Amino acid sequence: MTAKNGLITDTYKVVKKVKRSNRREKKPPSPPAAEPPQLSEREVDLQQLRKFDLTWQFGPCTGITRLQRWERAALHGLNPPQKIKDILLRESTDPEYTHSLWRDYPL
Repeated sequence: MTAKNGLITDTYKVVKKVKRSNRREKKPPSPPAAEPPQLSEREVDLQQLRKFDLTWQFGPCTGITRLQRWERAALHGLNPPQKIKDILLRESTDPEYTHSLWRDYPL
């Protein structure tokens, strides 16, 4: 590859592409809207209880049960959701319902 001028166009032929004005961009077809998976009643309840645990407006939740936290929040006029208390009273023996999200972490 010896070139007199040292330009690359001396060695390789210049090829220009022809532009097409009516060319459309191809977009991949959008996937069909998938329905969200149906959650069981237990999963919905536990999801609401986790949300209750993460809502700091009702005070700290470490070291006490969810029902104790709900009652303390009600005592202080923080208006915790009645639905949470209903869930807790309905499932009062299941530790997954009664203990807070943070029960597995040391204080």
